[in-house]
Amino acid sequence: MDNLRHLLDVVAGARPPSEMVTQVADEFARISAQLAPFTVAESTRATGLRLDLPGRGQTMAPALLWDVHDSEQASCRVTFGRHYLTVNGAVHGGALPLAFDEALAMLANTGRPFARSVYLNVTYRALTRVDVPLRLDATVDRVEGRKLFLTGRLFDGDTLCADAEGLFVQLRPAQSEATDR
Repeated sequence: MDNLRHLLDVVAGARPPSEMVTQVADEFARISAQLAPFTVAESTRATGLRLDLPGRGQTMAPALLWDVHDSEQASCRVTFGRHYLTVNGAVHGGALPLAFDEALAMLANTGRPFARSVYLNVTYRALTRVDVPLRLDATVDRVEGRKLFLTGRLFDGDTLCADAEGLFVQLRPAQSEATDR
């Protein structure tokens, strides 16, 4: 996954000549065709389910590197690469909810029945820079039955870049059974 993340960063920061764009597009099509026969059902895929890999092996969400992780609190490091760049060195605002959702979901699902996000509110406090190591802290504020109320904070050093509040609901046993799509 690191190689694919690096590729996304390079693609986002490159401006090759048109003939190279055509060559690269053809190469992407060739690789896609090679992988297509190995498409599997959602329940047996690796992407998004590999808890041993940063970002669970998923390239859409930024890779979170956990320092503290238990059922009540979590802290991780995250660096948004150029793939998440908007303008003026800033991370695209839509990428921050991805990071918060990943962090809060990890926290909500540690030592508990499976939970899904119901809402996630993100407040932007300061510019979030690309290619800078950041810290994301998350806590479980309270639990009411199947509802988990969580908060997160994203820091660049001592600067609070954004904070989030989320509600996750633990699924009932029949809801949490894996579906094959």
